[in-house]
Amino acid sequence: MEAGSPVPPGAAYRALAGEIAKVIRGQETVVEQMIVTVLCKGHALLEGVPGTAKTLMVRTLARLVSATFRRIQFTPDLMPSDILGTNVFDLQHNAFRLRKGPIFTDLLLADEINRTPAKTQAALLEAMQERQVTIDGQTESLGDLFTVFATQNPIEYEGTYRLPEAQLDRFLMKIQVGYPTAEDEDHILQAYNAGQELHELTGKIEPVIKPENLRRMREAAVRTKVEPDLLKYIREIVWATRSNDAILVGCGPRASIHLLYAAKALAPLRERDFVTPDDIQEMAFPVLRHRIVLQPEAEVEGLTADESLRQVLKAVKVPR
Repeated sequence: MEAGSPVPPGAAYRALAGEIAKVIRGQETVVEQMIVTVLCKGHALLEGVPGTAKTLMVRTLARLVSATFRRIQFTPDLMPSDILGTNVFDLQHNAFRLRKGPIFTDLLLADEINRTPAKTQAALLEAMQERQVTIDGQTESLGDLFTVFATQNPIEYEGTYRLPEAQLDRFLMKIQVGYPTAEDEDHILQAYNAGQELHELTGKIEPVIKPENLRRMREAAVRTKVEPDLLKYIREIVWATRSNDAILVGCGPRASIHLLYAAKALAPLRERDFVTPDDIQEMAFPVLRHRIVLQPEAEVEGLTADESLRQVLKAVKVPR
């Protein structure tokens, strides 16, 4: 495929997924949700145990869409200026100039975001919401492809800081990165046994689409048709999270908007120009799971956010 030639969203997605599969095995759903995140101009929280190729997926995606990529390792002593940058005095020109931080990129990997205090986490809020940062009173714009993929370990809580609800709500999705299947893990072992370092393949693969193609895919998502009954269906799902007995805090209005955006972005990848109830149900889990707070007694009984969302979806009538 010519990287700059106009291609239908479905074909562009297949090309991306096919190239990513050369590097990453067994994470097709995760890859699809990451691409939906980029098409929605959103941000995603990647949750999975170490060693499930979260960093590699983001780096590979950036390479394939001709985007810049930066990684920040979040630590307890990380400062906001380490992310945003700072003004330094230039003796040669007798003036201050901005030394830009790693946030000035297209795809940003915020690794182990919950290992840094709230003050540093908050440095991302303006960037995620407005695609701009303010440094010493001066506003600097970020590119329209700017996307944050933040990772966190779901089982290790020592030395971590809970993400503020305001920041969680700004993530379009919480994508769960699970283990590969036995077949996929066998393939990974065979590749490494043959001396093939899969993480080194990222530098060898060529981009399959350019940023202008990605912008066309975004435009196709915006044009996707949604029937009035489906708009009501989205609203009823979100409202149902507020009345479920197992849920202490339900989803807010931003959740409805993000669920709509995600469903509209998914449909063109499936080569449709209209949203179906299945699109909404499929996107409900990654879009809503991080926005609900379970009742303490429900957590004690072992109920998960996804199980409560299954109850919600069962309770809401599906439009014909």
